[in-house]
Amino acid sequence: MHSSEQFPIRKNWTYLNNSGIAPMYAPGWEAGSAFEQARAEKGQMAFADFGSVPGSLREAAAELLQTSSENMSFMKNTAEGLSTIAGGYPFEPGDEIISYVHEYPSNHYPYVLQKNRGVVLKLIPDRKMHEGQRDGMPGGFVLEDIEALITDRTRMIGLSHVQFTSGFACDVQELGELCADRGIDLVIDGAQSMGCLPLYPEKWNVSAIAASGWKWMMGPVGTGLLYTSPQFRKKIHQTMAGADLMKQGQDYLNHSWQPYEDGRRFEYSTVPVSLAIALEKCIRDVHLSNGIEKVRDHNWKLQDAFLQKLSNPSIQPVRFENKNRSGILSLIYSEPEKLCAHLKQNGIIVTHRGGYCRIAPHIYNTVEDVERAAEVLNNL
Repeated sequence: MHSSEQFPIRKNWTYLNNSGIAPMYAPGWEAGSAFEQARAEKGQMAFADFGSVPGSLREAAAELLQTSSENMSFMKNTAEGLSTIAGGYPFEPGDEIISYVHEYPSNHYPYVLQKNRGVVLKLIPDRKMHEGQRDGMPGGFVLEDIEALITDRTRMIGLSHVQFTSGFACDVQELGELCADRGIDLVIDGAQSMGCLPLYPEKWNVSAIAASGWKWMMGPVGTGLLYTSPQFRKKIHQTMAGADLMKQGQDYLNHSWQPYEDGRRFEYSTVPVSLAIALEKCIRDVHLSNGIEKVRDHNWKLQDAFLQKLSNPSIQPVRFENKNRSGILSLIYSEPEKLCAHLKQNGIIVTHRGGYCRIAPHIYNTVEDVERAAEVLNNL
């Protein structure tokens, strides 16, 4: 769906590692570089040529999530967003957070830190979710596993939309309904879903979402986004501060405490403008122009083409129902490192996590790409 000029990596590699570090969308890089070139030539006067940044990025991100730009904040990564939320939440000693035992570190340690405030972190045990899942390999969970841990002290549930190992996607809408009924805040790590799956926080009763920009959004490394609902945002105490969170703007000698009430309050100081410009370009050109449902359907079509071609009996693909399906198609093999190395020797890039080999095609990949990957594995 996109050319080699837009994704130069296609000239040399079949890249199926979009769940790790995706290749940069070239026009996005060019847009960000144009700002730095202008700054080299004009200094501060360059800002006038590039409109409202990162305000226009917030608008693009809001359109992707079907929310208001007032609910969006520009971050450096997922962990910054989740740390902002966990550290600023008004927990009291004895309050509980529920998370999953095999979460990615960025969605684990911010909650671990809250133990210093007397908060109890309860971890959902792993459940076997597919055939071939060996002991120690992450699978997933069901709603009943979460319900079993909820008490009247549960304040927050913090989960990844998509697990980075097995590719299991939780049903965020179902989980949001549970949280609404129980008065619990639902915080989602969207690193493995934003940019490849629909994610609609207002419709699904999600209090906050944090995601990085260099995976499925194909933006620069060192970029991220944070969504917070208006009601939830009022709960969060400010844990970081700087000139840019204040309404008085460049009236720097006015030290009155007047922070923004919208998402700008979490952009507490100078942001990397060129990276914000680049990420906005990626979101508008790739995701908004196609529509996120179309992106998802394209990626699933490629997964299906790969599965149809794969015939090596020693490789077992992990299959989920559509409600738990994601952009990651995980494979089970006795030596996943060997599988990844064999593919790389044949010009195909994937990665392994948690005992799985991950196949993660995206919008610029083709049926020919995934069929060639399957053929290489068939000849292993």
